[in-house]
Amino acid sequence: MSQHKDVIVACDFADKATTINFLEKFTTHKPFVKIGMELFYGEGPDIVREIKSRGHKIFLDLKLHDIPNTVQRAMRNLARLGVDMTNLHAAGGSAMMQAALQGLEEGATGQRATLIAVTQLTSTSQEMMNKELLIGGNIQNVVESYAANAKASGLNGVVCSPLEAGLVKAACGAGFLTITPGIRYPDGEIGDQSRVTTPADAAKIGSDYIVVGRPITAAEDPVAAYGRVLKDFLG
Repeated sequence: MSQHKDVIVACDFADKATTINFLEKFTTHKPFVKIGMELFYGEGPDIVREIKSRGHKIFLDLKLHDIPNTVQRAMRNLARLGVDMTNLHAAGGSAMMQAALQGLEEGATGQRATLIAVTQLTSTSQEMMNKELLIGGNIQNVVESYAANAKASGLNGVVCSPLEAGLVKAACGAGFLTITPGIRYPDGEIGDQSRVTTPADAAKIGSDYIVVGRPITAAEDPVAAYGRVLKDFLG
């Protein structure tokens, strides 16, 4: 399980052709990539095998959330794909998280994937969490509590807003990973994200990995945009 800082490029594309066309632009450095629901459900497990064969590390972002037995079996199969990182929803509870970890260990052919839990999506605002999800209290406290449950369940880290990365580190220790989407530049669109920050600020706050999509994938020159993010985040 990698413990160093890195930029993960979100390949939120509709199909294999678009994805491979994008990745082939990167000739000198193979970025760590995220494969999410859109691409995985469109192309199936073969897209993971294809991208792995091209030398990329993969964060498979499917956010599993089901009964423990189902999640354990699903993770066993995902582990066989050789992904480097995968995730689930912390809201599924401790038994589910522990079962997921067991499944990953059972299916791993080498070192098992880093397992992280989604605390609250970066599209979730305080008001939405309180009024629609009926989760009381402050969003920071909820994220902190979910992170503590994930750590107690044996997970390696959490997905959280960069704004909460410092809180998670304070609550769970420096070795507990924070993977943060919601990365934007002041001159860019924030899209459907609600809690965002820049790569440099994310590094200062305590993010170990930042997940960056549109600022790189929609850029005129994606390789240059990736280089800018990498430099700003890693310093």
